[in-house]
Amino acid sequence: MLSAAKDILEVENKKNHTDVDIKCSDDISHIECSPISTGAVLLADILPTLFIKLIAPFALQSIPYGTRHFLVLFFQTSSFIIVALSENVTIGIIGVVFASLGAGLGEITYLSLSSNFHRDVISSWSSGTGGSGIFGALIYAILTDTALLSLTPRTALLSMLIIPTIFGITYWKILQSPSSVHKVILWQPSTYFTASNPGEQLSIQRSISPIDDLQEPLIEENNEEDSDDEDSDDWRRIRRKLTLREKLILMKPLFKYMIPLSLVYFGEYFINQGLVELLVFDCKHGLHLNRLSQYRWYQVIYQLGVFISRSSSKVFPIKAKLLPLLAILQMINAAIFFEDALKRFIPHIVLIFAVILYEGLLGGAAYVNTFNAVHKSIPLKDREFSMSFVSLADSFGIVAAGFLAIPVHNFICTNR
Repeated sequence: MLSAAKDILEVENKKNHTDVDIKCSDDISHIECSPISTGAVLLADILPTLFIKLIAPFALQSIPYGTRHFLVLFFQTSSFIIVALSENVTIGIIGVVFASLGAGLGEITYLSLSSNFHRDVISSWSSGTGGSGIFGALIYAILTDTALLSLTPRTALLSMLIIPTIFGITYWKILQSPSSVHKVILWQPSTYFTASNPGEQLSIQRSISPIDDLQEPLIEENNEEDSDDEDSDDWRRIRRKLTLREKLILMKPLFKYMIPLSLVYFGEYFINQGLVELLVFDCKHGLHLNRLSQYRWYQVIYQLGVFISRSSSKVFPIKAKLLPLLAILQMINAAIFFEDALKRFIPHIVLIFAVILYEGLLGGAAYVNTFNAVHKSIPLKDREFSMSFVSLADSFGIVAAGFLAIPVHNFICTNR
């Protein structure tokens, strides 16, 4: 959706055709700014996600993962169809909202689900989300680029309906969930929702299966006798539902992880959806890419950096105390791009690609190392809530970036 942001905003003028007749320009001195910043699409893409993340740690514990997964698939499918068939910006933005609801519900669901698995699942999750980012941006650029497949944005989006299909098969047929995860059975509606206290629904299956061998112990064992007692106080304490007071107490020590992550995401999304759409190069210095293609490939390069860093946490782990440094470096990037958007001092698009790649590396590293730090430092009984709550941080940063991107876009367009 963010790669398609420019197409969504120009749908009323372009009537959803690709840029077949738009060539790179040798004169970029009079490139007109879009009436609406891509920051508007960013807000539509993140505000519903933030809403979902705000209520999820407090209200979604009674909804099992299988039911949530179905809702994610519904929102995904609806978003592709609505945006593809939209004839104006308003309908396109509604489609983006559906995508955001699916993304927010998905992230909060699968991060919480990871607490039932071994810690290495965090690295796999992070690598997967990084891979999805580059796949989405790359496939959209390939499908719509005039030098490649040259499909219309509408056709490109409709072709992506295969993704929810694969996603459903993956969760319900391939994933081996441990016994601690409530199972939803299609022909048993009573399984669609769990009891108000999840601890009443769950019991340990002591028989060992291949998936159990990969899990961390669900009980922090103090002695052998306790570990064999399924009804021990330790087990009930781990699986019971936290009270509101307990959740509020848990929040305070999590802010040291959330603030740096929020600043990193603020910096990178302020760049990606507020500034890079204003960085347009002529044919000679822009690799002969037209204006819309330049924007799409900016998104691909960014997602490449995210994928690399999210997939390398096992090789290059970053200590929790160094996470604020990533935030500082990302804010420096934002300042550089803001200055270039005003004065255009970076001479070639390749240099922009390099800085955007670096920006993505910082963002991906902040994400995976933050959640690794939470997983390591928070006790098992509090980990599921903590993972859900910390996932709010990146959304707060993105929302702030979206709100700032719109006036900054207008300021730059007026003064440069």
